Amino acid sequence: MNVFQWIEEARRGSAEAQESLVRHFTGMALAVAYDKLQDQHLAEDAVQEAFTEAFANLHKLQDPRRFPGWFKVIVERQCYRDLRRKQFQTLPLHDMELPVGDQRSLESVVEKRELIGQLHATIADLPPGMRIAVQLYYFQGYSLREISQYLDISLPALKKRLFDARRKLKNTLHVADFVSVFIDLYEGGKRMLHIVNGDSVGDKLKQGNIQGDILVWRELYSFGPVFTKMDVPDHRRTRAQYLEQTLGIPEKEYIGTCEAQERKLQDFQQYDEIVLWFEHDLFDQTMLSYLLHWFKEQSLGNTKLSLLCIGAYPGIELFRGLGQLSTEQLETLSGTWHTIGEQELMLGSMLWEAYTSNLPENHQRMLEVDSSALPFARAAFAAHLARLPSVNNGLGIIEQTTLEAVAGGIHKPHELFRKVGDQLHTLGMGDLEFWYYLAKLTEGPDSLLVIDGTAPFPDFKLAVPHFQDRVLQVTSLGREVLAGNSDYAPYTGTTDKWVGGLLVRGKAPSWRWNPERKSIVRMGESD
Repeated sequence: MNVFQWIEEARRGSAEAQESLVRHFTGMALAVAYDKLQDQHLAEDAVQEAFTEAFANLHKLQDPRRFPGWFKVIVERQCYRDLRRKQFQTLPLHDMELPVGDQRSLESVVEKRELIGQLHATIADLPPGMRIAVQLYYFQGYSLREISQYLDISLPALKKRLFDARRKLKNTLHVADFVSVFIDLYEGGKRMLHIVNGDSVGDKLKQGNIQGDILVWRELYSFGPVFTKMDVPDHRRTRAQYLEQTLGIPEKEYIGTCEAQERKLQDFQQYDEIVLWFEHDLFDQTMLSYLLHWFKEQSLGNTKLSLLCIGAYPGIELFRGLGQLSTEQLETLSGTWHTIGEQELMLGSMLWEAYTSNLPENHQRMLEVDSSALPFARAAFAAHLARLPSVNNGLGIIEQTTLEAVAGGIHKPHELFRKVGDQLHTLGMGDLEFWYYLAKLTEGPDSLLVIDGTAPFPDFKLAVPHFQDRVLQVTSLGREVLAGNSDYAPYTGTTDKWVGGLLVRGKAPSWRWNPERKSIVRMGESD
């Protein structure tokens, strides 16, 4: 039974439903009441009175969805009554009795009380709206959605309020980092592992106040052959050979990196909590899906899985990824992750199995299932499928966008990469991957682009001096294909490419992408 069902039952006089509402909303109410009264005992009395008043007037509430905000007003009104009626001396939280086990030393108790005093002194410096949001989120453990309903503000506004609060707390003199102190005090200094999507993010987290170990997950699942079981030696070798042939990544180095990070992952049970730091694009969503699939197959024991996954950041107009953020900005995200449950594990595993499948219908299914548990997945995997040859002219979305940009006047490689990368930011495509696609468009007698000079394109091993000064132009065939007057597939030669688990054969791809219908079309079927 959910909150709104409890409200309906409570209206009909159900004592059990009323008790459920009390359990659910007491923490919120106490945070608001203490903020007004600055006395724990008075706050508890005010909350008790507020519940009595709320249940007596519940029949007046027409929309159960308004209960959180409606109840907050009742709590505040009761606090104002108490302030007018009573004179009292406040009892600071750091002077309150702290539950202490028999084995605790006096020194540790005093130290903890001092830290609690610092923590609450830090919170007290915040404006009321921020203070309540921080108390509800960190101290009471309510979800963002529950807090937004209770405070009657939108989710984006609440996230912005927490972000601003963290930034203000960062600059206070009371504690070095609010979330780090909070974790030490209230969660026992848990041993944590943070899995992140790149060296830049990993280095910045190490420089900051983020508690725990850092594991940089070095993979590029959005390019080349992928398999459901990536740790099978034959699969790893096949992928390693392909990446060396196409991107220049040394096979031995790739295999060594994979084995090292998998060993670290196998030791996950030594950690109390593992936090996955990822973002909205295909590059990250494939990594996230793989890791969720892997963890779904494990016995987690007492290890908690958490997820931080974002697609925007305040003040950044075009958010490309966590690597854009400074150490200080990344620190503001600490503690804003949420617990990964069965729903996320099941969905992530299904998406990975579909993504690595060699059956197009499985890929199509990624766009048809309810993916709300991982809100960025659908857009990312739709962008994945758009890389297939189009029914219109045989170009995938990367080739199409690149050709359009050059035809539109972007002729230098680095400027072209920035333009295409911004336009296709949902892919999260790196420069090595883009240089590979660009090189393919310039190859052979039937190329769609030409580039001046004869120097090769850069790859993982090869840096090409003055590559940024080379000039690209659209060929006559490129203009015909771009106009939709010619199909590119017959001109691609025997080059095969991987789109997830789908192997797209050179001149005669077995399936294509219909951008209008957002669906895969088997060749020979009606468009």
